[in-house]
Amino acid sequence: MAVQPLNILDPSDKFRPEKDESLFRDYTNDNSYFDRVKRVYYSMHTTQTLQFATEKLQFWSKLNKAQLPILQALDLLNNLVDDSDPDVDIPNSVHAFQTAERIREVHPDKPWFQLIGLIHDVGKVLALWGEPQYSVVGDTFPLGCAFSDKIVFGTDSFKDNPDLNHSVYREKLGIYKENCGLSNVIMSWGHDEYLYRVLLQNGSKLPNEALQIIRFHSFYPWHTEGEYMHLCDESDKHSLEWVKEFNKFDLYSKSDEVPKVEEIKPYYESLIKEYLPPILRW
Repeated sequence: MAVQPLNILDPSDKFRPEKDESLFRDYTNDNSYFDRVKRVYYSMHTTQTLQFATEKLQFWSKLNKAQLPILQALDLLNNLVDDSDPDVDIPNSVHAFQTAERIREVHPDKPWFQLIGLIHDVGKVLALWGEPQYSVVGDTFPLGCAFSDKIVFGTDSFKDNPDLNHSVYREKLGIYKENCGLSNVIMSWGHDEYLYRVLLQNGSKLPNEALQIIRFHSFYPWHTEGEYMHLCDESDKHSLEWVKEFNKFDLYSKSDEVPKVEEIKPYYESLIKEYLPPILRW
C-alpha cells in the first residue's frame, strides 16, 4: 500500500493550550502520580532481561488466548488505568479515541493513521489477562545491549537487573551488529510488540509505516532522545519520521475531556472494516 508523504504539523500548533507541553512526561517527585509510576518502572527495569522478553515473545506470539474483534478488545481497556503514565488517570480506552480524533483533525487524508491512533494501545489487554503492568506498559528499550542513561529513571533503576552484569549484554552493541536494523533487536516486552504481532499474524491491510508505529511508539529513548541510532538501518530512519509524528498525538492529546464515543464510533468501525479482519486471534 502506497503511503502519502508526511504533512508535518506546524510546531506552533498547540495541542493542549490549557497545559504547557513541557509539563507532560513529568517523572519528578513533584508529580502526584510519582509513586505508582516509579514502582512500575523500577519493577520493569529489574525484571525485563533478554531471557524474560524472549520467553514472553514466544509465549504470547502463539495467539491462543482469545478471538475478539478489535473494538471488543478496546472496550476491555475501560477497566485499565496505565500506572506508568504520569499525565492522566483515566481508562486507556478514552485516550484511544482522544488520539484518533486529534489525528483525524490534522491528517484527514490518512485514514490508516487515524486508525492507528485508535488501536495503538490495545495490546495493553495483556494486563487484563494476567501480565503485570511492568511487562505491559511504559517506555520500551532494547535488550541484549547496554541500557541508555536516557531511559526513564536512568541507569540506576537497572542496578538489580541481571543483564547489567553480563559481559556481552552490558556493551554498547551487545549481541547486535552496527546498523543491524531494529527488526533484529529484542525489545523489552510490552503492549507495543504484542499488538504488532497480533496485526502481523492476523494479516492486517495496514501499511508497514503503521506497523512500525505500533511496534515502536513507546520507544522514547529512540524517537525522542535520539538513542540507539547505531542499531538502526535505513528503513528505521524512514519509520522514525512517522513515529515522531504519531507521538505528538499520542502524548499531547491527553486531557480529562472525554470524546463522545458513540457519535464517532461508526466512523472508526468503517476504518476497521477496511484494514482489519472482523475477528482477530489474540
